[in-house]
Amino acid sequence: MGIFGRKNDATETTAAPAPVNPELAGLTGDYTIDPAHTSLGFTARHAMVTNVKGSFLDFEGTLHLDGSDPSQSTASLDVKMDSIETGQGDRDGHLKSADFFDVEKFPTMTFRSTSAEALGGEDYRITGDLTIKDVTKPITIDLEFNGAAKDPFGNERVGFEGKAELLRSEWGLTWNAALETGGVLVSDKIKLVFDISAIRNA
Repeated sequence: MGIFGRKNDATETTAAPAPVNPELAGLTGDYTIDPAHTSLGFTARHAMVTNVKGSFLDFEGTLHLDGSDPSQSTASLDVKMDSIETGQGDRDGHLKSADFFDVEKFPTMTFRSTSAEALGGEDYRITGDLTIKDVTKPITIDLEFNGAAKDPFGNERVGFEGKAELLRSEWGLTWNAALETGGVLVSDKIKLVFDISAIRNA
């Protein structure tokens, strides 16, 4: 997922690939996202005046990191939609209903990457297909590489922070209610935030 490309000096041209940093190249491999140390969150504007934050608690995913060619890195994620949590039971129930995610009929949201690129420094970008209910559309996620470490249990970990924005109406999530003062109850624009820890496969 495009996390390794760096330019080491200003004289490099696009015609020649940047030298691979040996330390970063050593991270090339397959990884499994660690749900216990990963968060998938979202924010929506409510009643035009405040933000409601939530997260998904049940998910699994994999990464393939390619240090020699960042564009060949990939990511895959599956999210159980009945694990949505906003801190308010009635609201969670409404989000799980047919008005929104219809989790009984569409239990899983998926992301499958289609391209990746390095933007310079620690910044990267990954694009892929996001499927919600029966609608699949592309989404672009901006990532910051937080580093790599070996934990006390011997696991080799990499970490990222990510963010993205989408219009929920593009995935058919159009339920809303008009406000007497104008505007609507739930914003169309949704902000996504990610804090990812992944463990290298044995």
